[in-house]
Amino acid sequence: MAVEVHKANALISIRSPVGISDAVIERSSEPWSEHLVLRLHLKGLENLRISNGKVTLDAAVSSQDDDMNRVRLWRDGKEDSPLDATSPCWMEISLVGRDGKSTKEIPLNDGYFEMKLPRPIFEGNPKSITVSWIDFYRT
Repeated sequence: MAVEVHKANALISIRSPVGISDAVIERSSEPWSEHLVLRLHLKGLENLRISNGKVTLDAAVSSQDDDMNRVRLWRDGKEDSPLDATSPCWMEISLVGRDGKSTKEIPLNDGYFEMKLPRPIFEGNPKSITVSWIDFYRT
C-alpha cells in the first residue's frame, strides 16, 4: 500500500496480487484529510466494502459495458436499496487503464479503480477505516 498526502488531499494506492484482501487505514492526523482518494489496482471489482464501524458502503462494478448499471453502490448491507448520485454516500468509481486514461474495458490490465471516499465515511472522525475487496479475476 502506498500513501501520498498533499496538503488536504490524500491518495491511497493498493496493489492486490491475489485479488481478495482487506486493509485498515488509520488517520495520522486530526482530522482526516479533506479529500481521500483510493486506487485499487485490480482487474475487476466484484465487491468493495468500506466501513468506519458505523457506516458501511458496498460497491460492485459489472464487467458488462452497460453505463446505466455498471456501478452499483449500497449502504449498510441493503443491496436491494441501491444508492444514486443524489445520496451523500455516493462515490464515483472510475476505471483507469494502463495509459492513465479513462477506460470501459474490464479486465483492467495494469489499470486501477479510483474513487474519492464520501464524507459520511469520515463522520465522527473515526480512528480507522476498513477497506475490503474481491476481484472477480483473482488468482
